[in-house]
Amino acid sequence: MIRIMRAEGLSDADVLLRDVQEADVTAAVTEILAAVRQRGDSALRDYSEKFDGGAPKELEVSREEWEEAVASVDPELLAVLEEAAENIRRFHRHQVLEGFSVTDKEGIVLGQKVMPLQRVGLYVPGGTASYPSTVLMDCIPAKIAGVGEIIMVTPAKNGVIRPVILAAAKIAGVDRIFRVGGAQAVAALAYGTETVPRVDKIVGPGNRFVAQAKRLVYGQVDIDMIAGPSEVLIVADGRAEARFVAADMLAQAEHDRMATAVLVTDSIALAEAVAAELELQLPLLEREEIARASIENNGKIIVVRSVEEAIAMANRIAPEHLELCLEDAMRYLEDVRNAGSVFLGRNSPEALGDYFAGPNHTLPTSGTARFASPLSVYDFIKRTSYIQYSADALEAVSGKIDRFAREEGLTAHARSVTVRFEEGRK
Repeated sequence: MIRIMRAEGLSDADVLLRDVQEADVTAAVTEILAAVRQRGDSALRDYSEKFDGGAPKELEVSREEWEEAVASVDPELLAVLEEAAENIRRFHRHQVLEGFSVTDKEGIVLGQKVMPLQRVGLYVPGGTASYPSTVLMDCIPAKIAGVGEIIMVTPAKNGVIRPVILAAAKIAGVDRIFRVGGAQAVAALAYGTETVPRVDKIVGPGNRFVAQAKRLVYGQVDIDMIAGPSEVLIVADGRAEARFVAADMLAQAEHDRMATAVLVTDSIALAEAVAAELELQLPLLEREEIARASIENNGKIIVVRSVEEAIAMANRIAPEHLELCLEDAMRYLEDVRNAGSVFLGRNSPEALGDYFAGPNHTLPTSGTARFASPLSVYDFIKRTSYIQYSADALEAVSGKIDRFAREEGLTAHARSVTVRFEEGRK
């Protein structure tokens, strides 16, 4: 049974969502990273044998195999994937950045150029569940950004990747696919092997081994974020439909046992009704065992005095997904400061964002929405500034630079400017 608690006097430990690791995996991941760095493909095959039921004959998926897999997918499902992909493209095209150049003073040109990353690695989970939606969400912004090559890695049980994953990869624009998962896949992308090319950035969710591997290779490559267990926070008033709220909480809880579903409401009657609905709906789920563990261990219902207090609680928690199941939800949007993605009104369930609406579903978790943002086109570009001064423009500020540099004790910095004017211009 889910816990119902009053907001008064709750500590941060009572309400904040944290990425709690089941065990320390650092030693195991460090060993895997080192093995792949030293032995390349040989290590990848060994780990596939150990974790995935056998080493594949070929690490890379051939074009023929790829096409055959796509042809085997139900055309109706393909059409849904295509439509979802177009929605994602339509939204993310608005994120494209342009460079700029400023020449507001004579002899001075300042600017910024925007460039896509050359090669990006996309990690797609393939454990208890595999997600074609992740392929679309993580690849399409990279394509819009202009990334030169997108490399996908995913676990393949007994060497087999689900055809729908390959279909999503084709629709999204993935360039190459490799049958490798876990921390070893992260290592392959970070360091490169005989077969898997080294990338500039690794994106995509994974289990705690994948997350820790991303932490440890950061700096060698860039990463998107460290994604913890998925979470939803629902703010609902007394007029909300209890069965809808319960269904939305269970949609999150079925991800895994560590997922978190929270309801914050100003109505004790709704709180009790939702708790009862959860017990009615849980037996209807195919993943009942997983969802029940999530609800009983991590789920909670917090009763507050007003909707405004509920919004303040949401900002305190900074959830990955925030549903505002309110009559006039849009009026509260300005008050939301910390959330990965916001779902407004009684007819915008979080599943809409997972699959179809267009905004990205790769979101900051574990309270990091306080400072982090959803995956976007911005994650696949880099910016370089540039400066050009004429001789006259540099001479006009040389004394100021000299003064500033000497204040910091960097006389060579100062001289690199003043030397140009000691004996006239050359």
